Amino acid sequence: MTVSLIPISKDKKHILQNLYSLYLHDLSEYTGSLEISSNGSFEFDSFDLIWEREGLSPYLLKKDTTFVGFFLLLERPFLEKDYDYSINDIFMLKKYRRKGITITLLKELFEQKKGKYYVLELISNKPAILFWKSVYSKLNIAFEEKKQNVDNEECLIQSFQIF
Repeated sequence: MTVSLIPISKDKKHILQNLYSLYLHDLSEYTGSLEISSNGSFEFDSFDLIWEREGLSPYLLKKDTTFVGFFLLLERPFLEKDYDYSINDIFMLKKYRRKGITITLLKELFEQKKGKYYVLELISNKPAILFWKSVYSKLNIAFEEKKQNVDNEECLIQSFQIF
């Protein structure tokens, strides 16, 4: 099994847009703020900003020859000075979850990009919280955690340093 992170160029944004709709569908279970659009998909309202703003870096997650997910990495100058990176959104197709792919890809990311990170999860999204705590445990990452209200949603924010 070969897994890789592929930076997404603008000419491949349709792949990310399709995966984002699936991600938002999954996320809609945990928040009342997401609704399906009139065209039958879930849409990220600021999607085109990904290629217009510096510091927004989308990646496709690939297993062998198949795209299996994505993540959106926030970087400076988009972030506040306290952090170098934030894994803003991360999604893996259900049939590829719990197979070690995401851990492998995160290890690759952390080897390439050292610095201070934060991750934000909806408190109601227990699977995401369990996933990230598993990542920290498996990769021996010490983290700090706090509760915060973000966009009228109760969230956990976890911060950690990759050396």
